Amino acid sequence: MLDEMNEVYLDLAQIVRLALAEQTGDVRLFVARLVRKYRNTEPELAEQMDLYLRAKTPRAGAAMRKTVQPATPQHALPVDDESRLSLLKVYKDASDREQPLLSADLEETLSQLIQERHQMERLASMGLAPTRSAIFVGPPGVGKTLTARWLAAQLGVPLYVLDLTAVMSSLLGRSGNNLRAALDFAKRNHCVLLLDEIDAIAKRRSDETDVGELKRLVTVIMQEVDEWPSTGLLLAATNHPELIDPALWRRFDLVIDFKVPEIPAVRVAIKRFLGPDFALFGRWIDILSLAFNGESFSNIERDIQRFRRALALGTAADADLIEEFIKSRVLTLDRQSRIDLAVMLAKQTRLSQHTISDITGVSRDTIRKYANEQPTTAKKTSKRRSDA
Repeated sequence: MLDEMNEVYLDLAQIVRLALAEQTGDVRLFVARLVRKYRNTEPELAEQMDLYLRAKTPRAGAAMRKTVQPATPQHALPVDDESRLSLLKVYKDASDREQPLLSADLEETLSQLIQERHQMERLASMGLAPTRSAIFVGPPGVGKTLTARWLAAQLGVPLYVLDLTAVMSSLLGRSGNNLRAALDFAKRNHCVLLLDEIDAIAKRRSDETDVGELKRLVTVIMQEVDEWPSTGLLLAATNHPELIDPALWRRFDLVIDFKVPEIPAVRVAIKRFLGPDFALFGRWIDILSLAFNGESFSNIERDIQRFRRALALGTAADADLIEEFIKSRVLTLDRQSRIDLAVMLAKQTRLSQHTISDITGVSRDTIRKYANEQPTTAKKTSKRRSDA
């Protein structure tokens, strides 16, 4: 029963992916295959899909499917034999692509990785090889995929991203073949290959909920990581490191942690995302930095862009936007962060303490206490002057 449900989910995911990509021809081909597949097990479903298929005839002259441009003139991208979906997504970014927001530690690690690639001959003369594989670990929205794209651009090679939707076939044994085909293609071409969400196909083999097919994929990946050529760079990314088979961890040359940004990085992100509108929101930068603390870069960008659109349309003033945003954020902050935010609002805005209390949930007595409290250094200076 579980295997059947997994198949339905995979089929549904493929249809959604094709539909969102507006690949009408591919949708029709895939639905036709599903009609044949479910004719015996789900006859009513198959009949309904067949009716939809016949009612919506393809437009005259329209291509039956969008062809995928080959990554290089001599090699076509590998596809799933059954669905004809490409197993790899391709990104070819210019070397001047903007660097993602990174911590100092991350910048240093990635800088060395790039230098290793640029000085492979020097390493070889010393009997050394560059880093062949690395796994990016961190929560969603911290820049793992963007970093992979930027890294490939700095190395002057394309980035191939494994498309799990296409790789995971409904046919027994096909998924392993698809995975090998994608990896073999990447090994033959100078590129960076990213296995995004690797936890989906490289779970602990002790997990009793997984079928044998998925467990075989773990073995395939471990073999490939071991044998990956130094001419290419194999990357993996995961939001759930605890799910990955421990034996796979040991095979990656490098583990790179992407953490939720701290306040200094949040400030930089806000300035970048505000762009030309920074002058309009500049007075709120300290308050926004504190309110956004603990959020991912992608969430920060989403909210900042919402602010900018509202201002562009004239639907709200900047103060109203900030007030509403803080109200939505205070519940995610700890008590001390709420107090810090309330005190900052009291010192840097014209909002009344009553309004600030309503926004942050911090009592007016607490706001007055902290807002009127002098820094320790100031108190000491004042005391020394009085003693003199």
